[in-house]
Amino acid sequence: MGYRFFGSDDFQFRVEIALGCVGYGLGDVGEVLATIENITDGSDQEWFDAFLALARRVEGIADDCAAAGHEVSARDTYLRACTYYSYANEAVQGLDDPAPLVPTFKSHRRCWDEFAARCNPPIEPVAIPYEGRTMPGYFMKVDDSGAPRPTVILTNGSDGAITAMYMVGLPAIQRGYNALIYDGPGQQSMLFLDNIPFRPDWENVVTPVVDYALTRPEVDPTKLVLYGCSQAGYWVPRALAFEHRFAAAVADPGVVDVSTSWAEHLPQPLLNLLAAGKSEEFNKYMSPGLESSPAERRAWNFRSRPYGSDDPYEVFKAVQQYNVRPVVDKISTPILVCDPEDEQCWPGQPKELFDLIKGPKERVVFTAAEGANRHCEPMGRKLTDQRMFDWIATILDPELEVSARADNP
Repeated sequence: MGYRFFGSDDFQFRVEIALGCVGYGLGDVGEVLATIENITDGSDQEWFDAFLALARRVEGIADDCAAAGHEVSARDTYLRACTYYSYANEAVQGLDDPAPLVPTFKSHRRCWDEFAARCNPPIEPVAIPYEGRTMPGYFMKVDDSGAPRPTVILTNGSDGAITAMYMVGLPAIQRGYNALIYDGPGQQSMLFLDNIPFRPDWENVVTPVVDYALTRPEVDPTKLVLYGCSQAGYWVPRALAFEHRFAAAVADPGVVDVSTSWAEHLPQPLLNLLAAGKSEEFNKYMSPGLESSPAERRAWNFRSRPYGSDDPYEVFKAVQQYNVRPVVDKISTPILVCDPEDEQCWPGQPKELFDLIKGPKERVVFTAAEGANRHCEPMGRKLTDQRMFDWIATILDPELEVSARADNP
């Protein structure tokens, strides 16, 4: 990629995501570029402060628009503010004090709710029954006709904001599909507000979402689609091994074994201790590094929290459960596997997942030459929309011809 905003790959990737989101109303190019201009490379505190200030300023504009009765302007501006609050929260892991996470998240969702209420039709908050409680979600419908339509269930990754799912829901709506967004265990509101961690057996999350979706008259039960981005590239195939009511599914990207993104940072002696089940020795070698570096400790606390523990051995053993190999042979739903060039989180795994799946499948490669490389194609989302939804259309209606299949292996 020929353009650089930061030397830090993490900060560079954040900007790529922000610019790729602009085409969906999730920010303005000028606002993003003006905000990052004075951020010191690698300073999470400066990133947080800058985007929090931008979010508050833009939310103030939205409030003024709403007070003046300019509903379209208010709607669009609340969406930008919502997005900028989420960008601020991306940096909380690097702050000396993580206390701003929850209030910033609540501001993010406050602006989202103001935006959602002004959509036409409104994006509806829903409560999905789940193990004696509910999972929060949002239902995006094409219109108010009540007619049953294809519906895409959108599964977020490990730390994505709701705006990341709106970015898939909007093109779904434009193509005549409903979209159902939800927070599962370990994701956003369920983690930040209720401290409910991830679980590897995601079929026990997706099945209640399907059960809920099928109570709605707007949902065609024969045309359900499951989509997942980032770490949900594991959760989607895992769920498909047990939940067979989907007509099609998309893993963006395909993920076989989540733990590789963790284990690659460990030297071989520590990997040996982990494999041998020597928890005390493992933690003995891990703890000094975490305790000697406040930055490492903050990052560890942030990344381990969704797994329900801060004990290094327990976390690494928990992450090893996120492996689809033992159940991949049970997948029968047609699945599209996105395979971006330069995948930095799980390199090589989209192709591996594709090869492991024995049922109907398609693999779509996204390249740097197209501007669509890197994890979840951050700068090529319109191209992703086209290929993904065109493929879905051929599955739901096999007589359709589509360009998505012609130019990808």
